[in-house]
Amino acid sequence: MRAWVVERPGPMASRPLALIERDVPEPGPGEVLIRVEACGVCRTDLHLAEGDLAPRRPRTTPGHQVVGRVEGTGERVGVAWLRSTCGVCKYCRAGMENLCADSTYTGWDADGGYADYLTAPRDYVYPLPDDVPAERLAPLLCAGIIGYRALLRCDLPPGGRLGIYGFGASAHLTAQAAIAQGAVVHAVSRSAASRELALELGAASAGDRPPEPLDAAILFAPVGTLVPPALEALDRGGTLAVAGIHLTDIPPLDYERHLFQERTLRSVTANTRADGRAYLELALAHPPRVTTTPYPFEEADRALADLAADRFSGAAVLLPS
Repeated sequence: MRAWVVERPGPMASRPLALIERDVPEPGPGEVLIRVEACGVCRTDLHLAEGDLAPRRPRTTPGHQVVGRVEGTGERVGVAWLRSTCGVCKYCRAGMENLCADSTYTGWDADGGYADYLTAPRDYVYPLPDDVPAERLAPLLCAGIIGYRALLRCDLPPGGRLGIYGFGASAHLTAQAAIAQGAVVHAVSRSAASRELALELGAASAGDRPPEPLDAAILFAPVGTLVPPALEALDRGGTLAVAGIHLTDIPPLDYERHLFQERTLRSVTANTRADGRAYLELALAHPPRVTTTPYPFEEADRALADLAADRFSGAAVLLPS
């Protein structure tokens, strides 16, 4: 089968990915073999390719927003970032399996969906409908799920004012969920196309900074220098949730400007399967507008390079030839 692998982590200009031929993987105990129909392109894949996220194994195949068919049954399933947890630690027992120290991740600890086939534990895949295009479903499996958890973590009050920093795949889905709940959304993005998309989706503003104090905010851009201004833009008692596995260094914070008046800074770490089920149930019952840019499977490296350069808005999705 064909598979993309991270050959030598580095800037996309150095061509860190290689397209190779390798054997179709054999599913282990409790696993299923899945033929890939589509795979979303995530910024985490870019972090792995460029070395911001340290590889956990050599020549890993990225990709963790996978729509495919289980070999032998034809069941349509989705494979997401969280691949497994121990099930017995205090975090797993408390319903916080995203904090499990022994958790593993698709496209990092095990080969992901930038391939013709992958394996996944049966207990960690999500059933998906047959009548929705794979291209539209793929972004829901990480961009959607992680955005949903970030929305929970930012403690947005009913009808509150939400700032979204960075307006890519996850942000454009999260904004729609927040607006549907009655929130006033302000998008902050350097991309003209992303600003335009935000306004089309119902954002109250899209620019360099929010025009009013915020009750809550989510930082999707992996840019630590945005943390101080995002905190400063919060109203009293507001919360900033940082969504993403990698963030550049945060500059020094001034207590009075950035944290006083009970402002809160918190991170978002992966997701639980309960998050995934809840978001997919919501998104399938009330489908969001999913803005995608399709790429042929053979052009995964170009898709990541375009993501690095902000050459598209919404989500990129790899599709088989």
